[in-house]
Amino acid sequence: MPEHASLEKIRRELAALGIADTVIAAKALPFHAEATALVVAETDAQGNAHLLVPAAAAAWQEMQRAARADGIAIELVSAFRSIERQVGIIRGKLEQGLTIDTILTLSAPPGYSEHHSGCAIDINTPGCRPTEEEFDATAAFAWLMAHAGRFGFTLSYPRGNALGFIYEPWHWFFQS
Repeated sequence: MPEHASLEKIRRELAALGIADTVIAAKALPFHAEATALVVAETDAQGNAHLLVPAAAAAWQEMQRAARADGIAIELVSAFRSIERQVGIIRGKLEQGLTIDTILTLSAPPGYSEHHSGCAIDINTPGCRPTEEEFDATAAFAWLMAHAGRFGFTLSYPRGNALGFIYEPWHWFFQS
């Protein structure tokens, strides 16, 4: 699909969800094109294949091996997410009765999620509930804070981040 057509589709989806262009502009959200060249970075215990772009997948696997060598277990909870999947996430939160303002502190709108890029990962460690702030009290999080940069990963949403998202110690972005 040509990029122009893709942007038009995203604009229609945003409008259907009640997310105005002015809201996107006010939050200064960066656009993330949907990745097309993806590989399996990891298959979890439930059989879910987590996809990333090849460079991010290789960096994830190298980081996971290094963590394991240091006695730290890290695993993927989420990786690539399509624009359609992001639409579904936002719709589900609307159906739960959340307002758009609240939703946009919890989830990026379609077209603006780092997960679309195939470079974002949500990480967990055994014994911790996935995608919960408690992850920041784990040895895995301490290890990531000390070592993830070596592999090209940065914490996307620290406390008080400029984009207005909640603190997400589990969400990391690969920058080659």
